[in-house]
Amino acid sequence: MTNTRITDPEIFERRYPVILRQYGFRDDSGGAGEHRGGDGVVRRVEFRKPLQVSMLSDRRAFAPFGLNGGEPGARGRNTVRFADGRVVNLGGKNTIALGGGDELCVETPGGGGFGGVTSDPVGGGAD
Repeated sequence: MTNTRITDPEIFERRYPVILRQYGFRDDSGGAGEHRGGDGVVRRVEFRKPLQVSMLSDRRAFAPFGLNGGEPGARGRNTVRFADGRVVNLGGKNTIALGGGDELCVETPGGGGFGGVTSDPVGGGAD
């Protein structure tokens, strides 16, 4: 399954032994600019039985760049919270065996902003 498919939660949970705990926007992950970059998404998945998970993702080490003075977006992040409470950062490319009760959290990067941010958008100055 990929993030681009946006599989319905009911289908996802029917096809795989998982519970989708969260799927929504990653607030404030888009870069600042005259035109703010788009926010990424957060997907938290709890596993109901042991499975092997492979991640192949980008923009985990380097942030998505902005253009024409826009700020970069937030870097993505892939973490696992094990049933015993430990949290591990998987990085962008990894394969890991997970057990029942373990939770994978995929946070996609935000888009870079476009255009510089001005402190005086009206263009007037103090007299």
